[in-house]
This record gives sequence, C-alpha cells and structure tokens, in this order.
Amino acid sequence: MKLNCFQINAFTDQSFGGNPACVVPLDRWLDDTVLLNIAKENAVPETAFFVKHEESIHLRWFTPDIEMDLCGHATLATAHCLKNHLDFDKDEMKFKTLSGDLGVTTQNGMYHLDFPSRMPVAVELPEVIKNSLSIQPKEVYKARDYVLVYNDEKEIQSIQIHRQTFDQINLNPGGVIVTAKGEQADFVSRFFTPQASILEDPVTGSAHCSLIPFWAKRLNKKELFALQLSKRRGELFCQNKKDRVQISGKAKTYAMGSILLD
Repeated sequence: MKLNCFQINAFTDQSFGGNPACVVPLDRWLDDTVLLNIAKENAVPETAFFVKHEESIHLRWFTPDIEMDLCGHATLATAHCLKNHLDFDKDEMKFKTLSGDLGVTTQNGMYHLDFPSRMPVAVELPEVIKNSLSIQPKEVYKARDYVLVYNDEKEIQSIQIHRQTFDQINLNPGGVIVTAKGEQADFVSRFFTPQASILEDPVTGSAHCSLIPFWAKRLNKKELFALQLSKRRGELFCQNKKDRVQISGKAKTYAMGSILLD
C-alpha cells in the first residue's frame, strides 16, 4: 500500500519554524495500530489523517504516543495540504473530529481555525508539577490543560522542566501551559506534555483554546497576537468569540513523499 505524506510547518512561514505536522490523506480508515505506528515513524509532534467523503472531511490526530482529542497545528497543516496540494477549491473547510465539527477558512495565505473556547478556572498546583518546575508560577488555572501564569516573558523563556519528576504526572491527553504577558506580543507561552516522546510542543493551537479567553478577559481585548516561545517559535493571531475562539496562522510545506506499507 502506498500513501501520500506531506510534512507541513504550521503557525509560521519558515522552513525550520513553527510546529511540524505530517498530513496523510486516506481513502478509508486503517487500523488504529497502523495509524499510531505511522505517527511513531514520522516522529513529528502530530500526524493528521483524514478521509474525505463528499462534502465532509473526517480528521484524526496522532502523536507518536497516543491519539489526541484536539490539535490546532495539524488541523492548520491539513487545511494547507488540501488547499495547496490536493486541489480543494473552496475557501471554507469543515472537519468532523473527536472535538466536534471544526471549521477552517483561508484567505491570502492565512488560515483561520474555529475552535471551542475552554476558559480555565483557578485551582491548586499539584505538588508533582510544582516540584518539576525551576520557577514557580504566581497563579494556577486549569481547563483541559494546566495554565500557569508567570510575571513576565523572561521567566517563560527561562523555565526548565525536571523531566523525571514531570513524567510522574498523568494528564492524557492534556499538558502544562506556562504563560505571561508578552513584550512584543499580547501574551507568550510554552507547552509541555508529560510522558510524551516530545516534551515541549513547538506551537500548540489547542492550548490557545484556554489562553485566548483567559488573556482576552485579563487584557480586555477581543483580538490578540500571541507568540509561543519554543526554539522553533510560532505566531498566532487570535480572536475571542464568546464560546468559540479563532486561531489564525500561516503554514509552509517542508517535504512531500510516500509511505510504503506491507
């Protein structure tokens, strides 16, 4: 069996920036074990698989470890793949996913993701997370992910994770967001996933389902510009829309090839 595979960097227009995702179009769903093995072999943060049937596009996301319930950057990468490599002639796409129906529109090279809003609520910081952080947060919140708020961008850049302690946390499929008000952006963040092959996710669209409503309320702004401060960095253009958020960004195709299965 031969499958097409596209490696696309999301939330960037650079060949070595943003968050890499592999996008694999399918005619029909393969066994979940095969999908997970493909994701492991690809060794990027997420591999997106989709099956197109008439007007609907069924989309799933796999890390090298598990299937995810929501992934922003691989959704953006899938939209870019459809639009730029598979002759999809509409500017609006509807994806059926584990998180419900997700819409993506495209205009002038920018992709706009319509995602659910997940406002985090104040909680106590678990001791195991506290012990894994080199710098302690000033505030702690949680939705799907823990949202740890810091004093400034410098602290976000300086945070180190004690991996052995951090991997004692069981948050599947969630993670830990560290965030602060930005210097050249409205807010900045980094994202870490315990027990994952890739500890720090380069750019995390799904994390912004919580970051957007949180910072929109705190800064009293509906439109925000965000930076994720991983080594690859990513730019996200955000809008708060009541029970939904819009997460926008660019994409850059890095590689195209084939997967050969027995």
